[in-house]
Order: sequence, then structure tokens, then C-alpha cells
Amino acid sequence: MSGGSYNWLYDAQDLEELQARQYGLQEMSFRLAGLRYAQDAARETEELLVLFRQWQTRAAVRIARLSDVWRAVEYWDSADSGEVKVKAALAAYRADTHGTPPP
Repeated sequence: MSGGSYNWLYDAQDLEELQARQYGLQEMSFRLAGLRYAQDAARETEELLVLFRQWQTRAAVRIARLSDVWRAVEYWDSADSGEVKVKAALAAYRADTHGTPPP
């Protein structure tokens, strides 16, 4: 069976699959960079990897800030808690983000 050297990177059908193959993406970037005639493709492949990393960092920051709000709403909607907890979680969220623009 041919292929597989880069975890079938070419076959990624969406961003989720491509993100799961970041190691292959990095290796492909290195391989293309080693070809004198593929520098443009190497650069764009590396840029895609940088975009994934930036998104992961930005998403992690937002997830950390929002997780208590999400939990409070989920518990309220599951009848395990009440609206008071949602308002408290929102107050804490707003205090954390007040004056600090998201990255």
C-alpha cells in the first residue's frame, strides 16, 4: 500500500481531520522546504500550521474564561442548579475580562 508517510495528509476532508494531522503537516512542511523548487508550497504549509497554533492558543484562553459560565448554564438547564449560579458565573467572567480585550 502506498502513501502514509505523512499520515495521509492529502486525504484530510475538513479542518478537524487536518488539525489531527498536525505532525504530518509539519513533516510535509519540512519536506517541501528541502525541495529547492517547492519553497512557496512549503511556506504556505507552514503558515497553515502557524494558523492552527494561533487558533489553539486563542481558543484555550477563551475556553478557560467561559467554562464556568457554560457549566452554570448546563447545570441550570439540567435542573441541577439555578439562575443565580449563572448570574454569579457571568459576574466572575465579566470581572475577569473587564478591561482585557480577548487575544
